[in-house]
Amino acid sequence: MAYRNLEITNRGAVNVITVNRPDKLNALNRETLNELGLAFTQAAYDDAVRVVVLAGAGEKAFVAGADIAEMHGYTATQAQGFSRAGQQLMTSIERLGKPVIARVQGFALGGGMELAMACHFRIASEKAKFGQPEINLGLIPGFGGTQRLLRLAGRGATLELCLTGTPITAQRAYELGIVTRVVAPEALDETVNALADQLAAAAPLAARRILDAVLEGGENAIDQGLAFETQAFALSFSTEDMREGTTAFLEKRKAVFHGV
Repeated sequence: MAYRNLEITNRGAVNVITVNRPDKLNALNRETLNELGLAFTQAAYDDAVRVVVLAGAGEKAFVAGADIAEMHGYTATQAQGFSRAGQQLMTSIERLGKPVIARVQGFALGGGMELAMACHFRIASEKAKFGQPEINLGLIPGFGGTQRLLRLAGRGATLELCLTGTPITAQRAYELGIVTRVVAPEALDETVNALADQLAAAAPLAARRILDAVLEGGENAIDQGLAFETQAFALSFSTEDMREGTTAFLEKRKAVFHGV
């Protein structure tokens, strides 16, 4: 389908979704949220897609936040609906069942930082900036920022970012555990593509079960997480991925030992 605010491209098994509103610093309005929901739904059900890369158009911003101009006239009821729509999108990305990489080249603020945190990997340029500046508008994060940031970086960092509203550098975000990797701007695409290709080559069912087990364990007591892991581990033995993977490993090991 045609999108007004997104560009969708495919590179083999890698689906690239780009928020394309550079004149608005790729801000998230309601229409863009809806389009992202559709794009990720399509990626989820397309067996040819094994990895999704999420990017922002232009050099200035990944996504600079929610669209303040659109939000300005909201009633409390409308704001609640907007928050729920944003949270539903973030949860659908987090639980896509396929690895999602955020390519962050500039500002990732407010809803943009929340969008990046919903992804499984965040590869950032050294020039990237992260922040939850909603307090400067008399607001709080509404797309899951208080909760995902808490789980990624802990209470102290969450309170600092949300209560001061001050952006931080990519390096500081890496030190806090928010960012997966920080690279030079000129190495960003190469790094993202290499990671995407590595993930796309991995066994897809095993990858899905790892994502599910980590999410399950992170939201529940350890006993429940371990039980989920055992079930997923056992189910892996019924897949062709496991049979092919173990056969290839044993053949490789045999060749190595024979060489020794």
